[in-house]
Amino acid sequence: MNNGRNAQSDPTVQPVPASVVEAVDAADVTLSNPKWAVIALGANLGNRLETLQGAIDALGDTPGLRVKAVSPVYETEPWGVEPGTQPSYLNAVIALKTTLPPSSLLERAHAVEEAFDRVREERWGPRTIDVDIVAYADVASDDPLLTLPHPRAHLRAFVLAPWNDIDPAAQLPGRGPVAGLLAAIGMSGVTARDDLELRLPE
Repeated sequence: MNNGRNAQSDPTVQPVPASVVEAVDAADVTLSNPKWAVIALGANLGNRLETLQGAIDALGDTPGLRVKAVSPVYETEPWGVEPGTQPSYLNAVIALKTTLPPSSLLERAHAVEEAFDRVREERWGPRTIDVDIVAYADVASDDPLLTLPHPRAHLRAFVLAPWNDIDPAAQLPGRGPVAGLLAAIGMSGVTARDDLELRLPE
C-alpha cells in the first residue's frame, strides 16, 4: 500500500499552517522550561559537510529539542595525533534549546553518531562524526559518563571559534567568556571555511 500516492487527493491530508507550527514552537518554549545547550560537531571521514548537516538535521528531529543557531564551518588539523596521519576535520557548533535532561541529550548524541557509523576503536581516531555536548545551561558535573562542561572545550579553538561566532557573549561555565578563552589560545591549526555552509534544520 502506497500511503503517499493519493495524498494530494485525500481531503484529510492537509499541510500544517505556519501559524500552527509557530504556536507549537511557542508552547515548546514557554510551557516546557527548555534549557540552552551547546553541541560541537566534527567529521574527518567521508563526505564531511553532508555528514555534519545530517547530524544537525537528526538532532533537529529530536522531540523536545530545537536547534536555534548553526555556526560557520571550520577546517581543523586532527587533535592529539601526528600531523599528516589523518584527514583534516570539518567542525561546527550548534546552540539549541531542549527539555531533555543531559543524560537523554547524551543518548541522542550517541544515537546520531551510531546512525552515521561512528566507530570508537581508538582515542583521537578518525571518525565519520563526533557529537559532543560542550555545555548544558550552567550545569557543572564531574560524572565520568558526561562531564559538564566539556573538560577540554576551553583548550579547543575548533569549539571556541564557531561558538563565539554564533554567540559573542557566550560564557563557558566555570571558565569565563568564550571570546577571552579563544584569544588566549589563538587560532593555530584552525581555518574558517567561508566557502562551506551549514543550515538550520528545515
